[in-house]
Amino acid sequence: MNPICELFGIRYPIISGGMVWCSGWRLASAVSQAGGLGLLGAGSMHPETLREHIRCCREATSAPFGVNIPLMYPQIEEIMQIIADEGVKVVFTSAGSPKKWTGWLHEHGVKVAHVVSSSKFALKAEEAGVDALVAEGFEAGGHNGREETTTLCLIPAVRAVTRLPLLAAGGIATGDALYAAMALGADGVQIGSRFALTVESSAHEAFKQRCLSLEEGDTKLLLKQLAPTRLVKNKFRDEVEQAEWVGASVEQLRELLGKGRAKRGIFEGDLDEGELEIGQAVSLLRGQQPVTVAQVMEELVEGYQRTSQRMAGLSQL
Repeated sequence: MNPICELFGIRYPIISGGMVWCSGWRLASAVSQAGGLGLLGAGSMHPETLREHIRCCREATSAPFGVNIPLMYPQIEEIMQIIADEGVKVVFTSAGSPKKWTGWLHEHGVKVAHVVSSSKFALKAEEAGVDALVAEGFEAGGHNGREETTTLCLIPAVRAVTRLPLLAAGGIATGDALYAAMALGADGVQIGSRFALTVESSAHEAFKQRCLSLEEGDTKLLLKQLAPTRLVKNKFRDEVEQAEWVGASVEQLRELLGKGRAKRGIFEGDLDEGELEIGQAVSLLRGQQPVTVAQVMEELVEGYQRTSQRMAGLSQL
């Protein structure tokens, strides 16, 4: 049996990323209902909002689901207590060291996966006792690794140093990309951008339409002094680029970013002043319209199967 499916009790080794302002209970429950593992994005939720989404998700599906928790979250203790109180069984941690919380989560019956951007951090996460790893390459949207290692290089590098169940992330939006990731040593995938643009995503319709119009090269990794983030070209991104070009300090960049910039762009649909985060793979979806999670899952599985058959039919090298 597939290690990811066995670990989380799911049908397909496909996880939806816990994306800020996109991954509410509707998206998470739809992915779980379709056979994957849906994650709630705690990074954009107040503690009591997260509690509400956990309860709504549980009402919407009896299938397993989880919560993504950025470890830099300012109210991390309160969030973790909610995880325990609500009986959440799966947590994906990111943006910080998993050493402090992994043991505590295990004591409360929670399986833990941690997001890494290098083989070095993969080893540290394994030492911390996590149950699985998400190796996220440079192509991903949202907060990214400073190493800028692509998924094509990252997955075999991480697989070479660990035998933990491994998910590939970054640049994966199609069934053939799922096949390629598993050929490189991953046991499954975590997909963000593709699910962020579905009907069930809580992102604003204007944000979805803008992302579905993007071409290759329309996103760029910036804000590396704060938290590397892949941004869509707009007025705000131009200001960030200009500030970084003239050598703005961390404090100046933090002031420019301000508060609620991602909410403004992704959730409220301000395409000029908002922070628009999305991965490179979105250019593969150019010209499409938002579709349901069930349709995406069907396309991913069918695409994987087609690629598997095509590769089986190729002559040996």
